[in-house]
Amino acid sequence: MKKLIYSGKTKDVYQLDNGNCLLKFKDDVTGENGVFDPGANAVGLIIDGAGRACLRLSVMFFEILQAKGIPTHYISADIDDAAMTVKPATVFGKGGIEVICRYRAAGSFLRRFGSYISEGDPLDAFVETTIKDDARQDPPICGSALAMLGILTRDEHSVITDLAKKTAAIVKETLAAKGLDLYDIKFEFGRVGPDNGIALIDEISGGNMRVCKNGEYIEPLAMTEMILS
Repeated sequence: MKKLIYSGKTKDVYQLDNGNCLLKFKDDVTGENGVFDPGANAVGLIIDGAGRACLRLSVMFFEILQAKGIPTHYISADIDDAAMTVKPATVFGKGGIEVICRYRAAGSFLRRFGSYISEGDPLDAFVETTIKDDARQDPPICGSALAMLGILTRDEHSVITDLAKKTAAIVKETLAAKGLDLYDIKFEFGRVGPDNGIALIDEISGGNMRVCKNGEYIEPLAMTEMILS
């Protein structure tokens, strides 16, 4: 038996009888005016097969990360059902945080700082955190403010930043082996297990990263096929 506990933009979350959770992936992707944007706060388009593609890529990366010692909530997956079984996690704050690791200027970073930097300019694995709050457009927030507001501690922010850089480096290396250039990637972290250890949660897919080849943007489904082929 399963009970729906949350319906999100790109997936639904169910509580299972054994205490674990089930993530059911949708074909919805975030964007604006029919254009994909991993940093957008609304569903911008529906891509047939996107849900299973997201899951296939997430499973591949979670298994790679776990083999390299990165803590995650992943347990197993059913690709045909577009579903992933995960350990239950507690998010930070009221609705969670998002952690973006940036290797090149693009998306919201470029919109905010375009007078100082050009599209595609290199960034040194720059990590920034935003609060998940659609009504306020996911405002960026620094570690000091996160601690002051009681969302997480300074030590937890340091751990998350370090994990984001290590995880992004593994993803970037995997993509580079396929001739792909990772511009930026968005992660979510939460407290998992009886010791409330910090772990990577949610997904790692084309829906939360921006990838190019020879400077040209690659759509999520095409990118997934290139990686998994």
